[in-house]
Amino acid sequence: ITVNPTTRQVLVNDQEVVLTAKEFDLLWFFMNHPGQVFTRDQVLDHVWGYDFFGDSSTVTVHVRRLREKIETRPTKPEYILTVWGVGYKFAMDK
Repeated sequence: ITVNPTTRQVLVNDQEVVLTAKEFDLLWFFMNHPGQVFTRDQVLDHVWGYDFFGDSSTVTVHVRRLREKIETRPTKPEYILTVWGVGYKFAMDK
């Protein structure tokens, strides 16, 4: 995955992937904290902001949609990994 934060362009295997603004923000957040595990509430606070009115299932939905766009096999992700019982992390070796 190659990300240009200035143009908000994302390439996966040299192919451009179109992300929504929030999907980009979510990917950028994870990529800037490789290997670090975040709960859904922590992701919500960092990406959506403390004043967001909603619940952490929003994170689950956005992670699923993001995986569908960047993962070769979204049901067996290589980049955004689920840490069962805790939350999510971005794979450091990808």
